[in-house]
Amino acid sequence: MFFLARSAFISSLGLGIVLGFTTPSSIAAPDKQVYETAEKYKGEALKLLERLVNIDSGTGDEQGLSQVGGIVIEELKKIGARVETYPAAPALGNNVVATFSGSGKGKILLMAHMDTVFKRGAAVAKPFYVKGNRAYGPGVMDDKGGVVAGLYALKILQELDFKDYAQITLLLNSNEETGSTGSRALIEKIAKQHDVVLNLEPGRPADGLVVWRKGSGTAQVEVIGKAAHAGVAPDSGRNAAMEAAHQILQLGQLGDREKQTTVNFTVINAGGSTNVIPDHATAFGDVRVAVPEEFDRVEKDMIKVSQKKLIPDTQVSTHLTRGFPPMPANPQSEALAAKAQAIYGELGKKLTLEGSGGAADSSLSAGVGIPTLDGFGIVGGGIHTPDEYAEIDSIVPRFYLLTRMLMDLGKPK
Repeated sequence: MFFLARSAFISSLGLGIVLGFTTPSSIAAPDKQVYETAEKYKGEALKLLERLVNIDSGTGDEQGLSQVGGIVIEELKKIGARVETYPAAPALGNNVVATFSGSGKGKILLMAHMDTVFKRGAAVAKPFYVKGNRAYGPGVMDDKGGVVAGLYALKILQELDFKDYAQITLLLNSNEETGSTGSRALIEKIAKQHDVVLNLEPGRPADGLVVWRKGSGTAQVEVIGKAAHAGVAPDSGRNAAMEAAHQILQLGQLGDREKQTTVNFTVINAGGSTNVIPDHATAFGDVRVAVPEEFDRVEKDMIKVSQKKLIPDTQVSTHLTRGFPPMPANPQSEALAAKAQAIYGELGKKLTLEGSGGAADSSLSAGVGIPTLDGFGIVGGGIHTPDEYAEIDSIVPRFYLLTRMLMDLGKPK
């Protein structure tokens, strides 16, 4: 967990000059209009969340993604958005970009994603339901709660006739859960057109924001051996599966705890018949890094270490595919966190400021140099499991936080 230190507060003053805002020196009273409007929309927002959750929209589910996108586009047009859609090839579905133009100076990009990790049928098997102060369902907090938070913050601004911003853009990604392969270029291009990015990934379970994220990559090992009858002439073969297992064990040690680098092999494919020595095997591993240089180090070490083979006369090759870059903590994100903390303080609440081993689209906007802060969605837990939930009591405070961030960033002092 990452907490804002005194040095981060000092660095935030520098960003205040860059972005044109100042960090409040004392806790202000809450904005009554914003809070009351957020409260008014709570029930309506919960009903919309139920509609979205009850539509299967796993990555690649073109029909479900189209339904979710259609509902949100309809809501956005009601409040005056200019909406465009962009094909997400090679992924399926369309990305949605909604733009609002105002009369102020700040340009803010909001990002969320419509896809979930759940397969078709999940919404029927376990549809949206409320138990106590929690709402449950596939994707309820990751990230349909974020989609709803973004939409209702914009609705609040529209109801209050607040236009003291140059531009607010809401970008809805159709394929975040598989690495944003069909959205990365679009995200990077649009991010560069804005002063700041707020990502609507779920609020952390302890009511937190995300100030840094690890980058993600995929390690691949391929082994070519020689087939043989496993019972009659095993020694004439060269067992690719055994060599792949050896490589997994040694390459899995390339993580570095001090640098927060992890290498975990998760998939292996080899053979087809129990009585045949396999002549080919592949293994894939998940790689997470806190700093980009670690990608380079892991890639070089994979080549070097893989030369130490267990099975003679096998051929071993390795490859590292980089996915999301890291989103490191920096003075820009710390300054945004200080502003968010001050706004939440208006409600008498305090945010936890955390890091995450999970990758997200915020890494893409941060990677092109745009000040970025993450975790502005509805608070929840059980992410990517059948028990995923959203905290209903977090809806109003989170709407307030996001709306006030938009207002402050839109009209720099």
